[in-house]
Amino acid sequence: MQFDNWDEIRTAFQVAKVGTVSGAAEVLGVHHATVIRHVDALEERMGTKLFQRHPRGYTPTEAGMQLLAVGQATEDQFAQLAARISGSGEEISGELIITAPPTIGSLLAPAFTMLLEDHPGLRLHFLTDLRVFRLEYGEAHVAIRAGTKPTEPDNVVQSLGHSRVGLYASQGYIDRHGLPSGIEDLPRHRFIGSESRETRARFYRWLAETVPEESVVYSTNSLEGVAVAVRAGVGIGFMPVVEGRHRGDLVEVMDPLPDWEAPLWLVTHVDLHRTPKVQAALKAIKSAVLGQGEGV
Repeated sequence: MQFDNWDEIRTAFQVAKVGTVSGAAEVLGVHHATVIRHVDALEERMGTKLFQRHPRGYTPTEAGMQLLAVGQATEDQFAQLAARISGSGEEISGELIITAPPTIGSLLAPAFTMLLEDHPGLRLHFLTDLRVFRLEYGEAHVAIRAGTKPTEPDNVVQSLGHSRVGLYASQGYIDRHGLPSGIEDLPRHRFIGSESRETRARFYRWLAETVPEESVVYSTNSLEGVAVAVRAGVGIGFMPVVEGRHRGDLVEVMDPLPDWEAPLWLVTHVDLHRTPKVQAALKAIKSAVLGQGEGV
């Protein structure tokens, strides 16, 4: 069977998404009779019911749910394509999507301030996530990645120094529990860990190998959550060195170990690498990150 009428598919997708004919008609900017006609025609062509009709609206059948899933994936890919195309022009304006590990988010704020001041037409989207964003699908224009050097063939990869974290505690915690005398003394202390058991961060793997599970008394899924808990005196936790060493209310528990350090990579797609928008972003990011003499 060939899908030769994309209007019908788009209409059915909106009905499955919104749940009513009137809602889908409003989204599509058509008359509700057009929506009903498209859905009926598509069901007849496919030889199956996509929806159960009832007074409150339309509920997708199993086939309708499959249509919804495929339609959502298609809509997402078109959105990603639009983001990729928007970065290909000569003008430094429009959407700019940058992704980075949570450990260096605060360091990039000055770079973003400079970017937006120099180019008022930019709309910046900054995403901090441990997942790898697919540049070839337009999920981002610029990605900062930590760890092993990326090897995707269509990406331009540049070194961006290293990400460094340290173990910090508040003065209040140290007043109550003391300062660890060394690595062998760590198990008697209280730690803040990662909620994600699948984290790829080397420093959290080191923590799991060094202290017993019961010593991790608090866990969170965000770096900011760790920082808040450390400052509140909940326990000892990892924070970016560039942040921890500039806070007067925190104490560095021990010197950072090599296992806590990860190389950073600045990644762009070859199709967008030379565009003015991406080049402006790269210049600002390099200025902010590589200007930190002690690492990030």
